[in-house]
Amino acid sequence: MDDAALEQLQTKIAFLERANAELSDVVFRQQRSIDALRDEIASLAQRMQSLGDSDGTPRTAEDERPPHY
Repeated sequence: MDDAALEQLQTKIAFLERANAELSDVVFRQQRSIDALRDEIASLAQRMQSLGDSDGTPRTAEDERPPHY
């Protein structure tokens, strides 16, 4: 293997290592965002459940007061 081919392989490996690190960072940030969104959804679901009637049945559209009242 000559020096040019070896240098070309080393360049490709360096590029792939950098691309791999960048993609890893993106995946890490996306996972943090997903976790935060899951927590927010759980919090909203809990709030919605607590807004229901005291007997535990969900409220229907007929039970709600129209917005103009």
